[in-house]
Amino acid sequence: MQPTATVLVYSDDSNTREQVRLATGRRPAPDVPSVEFIECATPGAVIKELDKGGIDVCVLDGEAVPMGGMGVCRQIKDEIFNCPPVLVLIGRPQDAWLATWSRADAAVTHPVDPVEFAAALASLLRRKALLGA
Repeated sequence: MQPTATVLVYSDDSNTREQVRLATGRRPAPDVPSVEFIECATPGAVIKELDKGGIDVCVLDGEAVPMGGMGVCRQIKDEIFNCPPVLVLIGRPQDAWLATWSRADAAVTHPVDPVEFAAALASLLRRKALLGA
């Protein structure tokens, strides 16, 4: 397992990006690496960062404007070779079916619950480590 995991966070709202950072802390669980963040406020920035490589997990805001995280998720799952796992923030539990449509690997509701979010992020980081991708 690498000493640091890189997590891309996409939201047009800086408060949402901050909630993700605060919920994660230095590391979401003791058995996963510490986390460093790359923050993106536009879909174009997400694609640019993913094209560079080195992203371990993406966290995408389903309520982002002008393009929601679920649309971005579906696009990157189609277009990015070896796309990293994606955690989508959804507005309501009833939107889980949309997260499935987007091919997200996990979904949690927004506003971010720190315990639920950290558990979901840690699970994706463990999976990434096991797959060696």
